[in-house]
Amino acid sequence: MQDVNFIVREPLLDPTLKVLGYALSWQGADGASFPVSEMDLQALAAFAGERFTHPERGYLMAGSMLFLTATPETLRSGVLASLSPDNTVLSIDRAFLDEESALDDIKFARSAGFGIMLCDADLGGQDKALLPLASHIEICFDSADFLAHTRLYASLKESSNHMVARGVRTWPDFQASSSLGMDAFVGNLFLSPRPGAIVGKLNPAQAMILQLMDMVRKNADVRLLEGVLKRDAGLSYKLLRYINSAGFGLGTEIQSLRHAVTMLGYSPLYRWLSVLLATAGSSNQSPVLMQTAIVRGRFAELLGQSFLPRAEAENLFVAGMFSLLDLLLGVPMEDVLDSIQLSEAVTQALLTREGIFGPFLALAEACEKDNGSAGPLAEALFISASQVNEAHMAALIWAQSLKL
Repeated sequence: MQDVNFIVREPLLDPTLKVLGYALSWQGADGASFPVSEMDLQALAAFAGERFTHPERGYLMAGSMLFLTATPETLRSGVLASLSPDNTVLSIDRAFLDEESALDDIKFARSAGFGIMLCDADLGGQDKALLPLASHIEICFDSADFLAHTRLYASLKESSNHMVARGVRTWPDFQASSSLGMDAFVGNLFLSPRPGAIVGKLNPAQAMILQLMDMVRKNADVRLLEGVLKRDAGLSYKLLRYINSAGFGLGTEIQSLRHAVTMLGYSPLYRWLSVLLATAGSSNQSPVLMQTAIVRGRFAELLGQSFLPRAEAENLFVAGMFSLLDLLLGVPMEDVLDSIQLSEAVTQALLTREGIFGPFLALAEACEKDNGSAGPLAEALFISASQVNEAHMAALIWAQSLKL
């Protein structure tokens, strides 16, 4: 299945919208829902384990948990050997708990260090005895049945289980489920504007970064760039920290902006200023938006590297980064584009997902939600599912290496 289907990721967020980890699943190439076989589950676990675990450097997504759907048979298979137990939670549906060996399989996985999340379990009835074996409990949130959720959580709040809410589709639902004390939320609600977000004004740091980006675009003298950046020592520190991160892979440490321009030139500097801009947002949903923008930018860039010249692929990174700036900065996209001069191709990608860059950006976005659009978009670009999945996992690892 991994050769013809696409990996979709959903972030798991804490109540402050910080990314705790990612739930990975398959999306059908034709957009149709399909029964996920045991072979498919094991293939996804093996694929993720091989990409996220390095023989010398260990788990490459440190600080971010991996959530994978599993069955008792998955737990018995040798595929678990490729995964990092301390960083992996295996989600098991209630339908599989009646299997004869299910309890023994769960106990084995827990003894090996894996987390276990029970989904759709009868927590107030016959499945209550399973709670000590689970690290996480997934609850499908329904605002129409809020009182039932309140009673359920009240009965579990003394346990050590982490409570995960799924199906939180609106910001009022998020507030309601947060009031129950949920530990995590899964889904893409954050991609919709949050009521009460500040709109219409850039903060001083954002304005300064946009000024620097415009100066870099015009190849301004590095002394002028240094003069602007010296106004904010914190921004200067963050910029150098990103440039020196493992994500760039430089063989020498960059000591100053002048050193960066000498070593890298102006084009990569523009790229890192776009990362700095994403981290300067004042939005109350910044943590997950910032992480998503960076993954999206790198993902789009990797998708385009085999098809576009290097400079054009770097523009894909900027397009991906800028695709969430309206939410990150609390400013309409049209106003963002008025604040900084971008190429016509990047602007077209941001506004319509068309032109040279638009389809690559749209494909990267399609792997954030299970709506069946990844297959047609990849086919139009002559990119295989395997290539998309490889780029997706590489982008996640790269973004995590920045240690934002």
